Amino acid sequence: MLLAAVVMIFAALGSAYIFLSGGEQWQPVRMPRTFILSTGLILISSVTMGAARRQLHREHNRQYERWLLSTLLLGGAFVCSQLVGWKQLVGEGAYLSGNPHSSFFYLFTGAHGIHLLGGMAALSYLALRARKLVFGVSGEKRVAAADAVSLYWHFMDGLWVALFLLLLLWK
Repeated sequence: MLLAAVVMIFAALGSAYIFLSGGEQWQPVRMPRTFILSTGLILISSVTMGAARRQLHREHNRQYERWLLSTLLLGGAFVCSQLVGWKQLVGEGAYLSGNPHSSFFYLFTGAHGIHLLGGMAALSYLALRARKLVFGVSGEKRVAAADAVSLYWHFMDGLWVALFLLLLLWK
């Protein structure tokens, strides 16, 4: 249900972006180079999340925890690289209220970043579970929670790739 709501939000924003792109005030901003790095980081984080899930299903708790922490670190690096990209945009005079394109640029990347931070909170919780700092969770519930977080994380990765391509190619 959560993923369906996120799809609807970003589909509505994407439709508005495409519709407004033909307007007179539309002035495309340049894609910050750090967003290419961001894309690589988030794609690698998908691989590490998959590795974490595999280790959990094999009941290799220590490796599961390591892959979770790797995913969490890559997620943090993604968010930091996005902030650096925003700083680059501001340095080039592209502000949130500058024109419709720059507004959408900040809106898309900011909304995605907030959703990704939610995923990072869930990853942190899973990592605490792996460390056994959170008690009372059975094996089946633990696997189900990890599977749900993994699905959300992969979805956020795919959503970023779609947003990146939209912002890069539809000007």
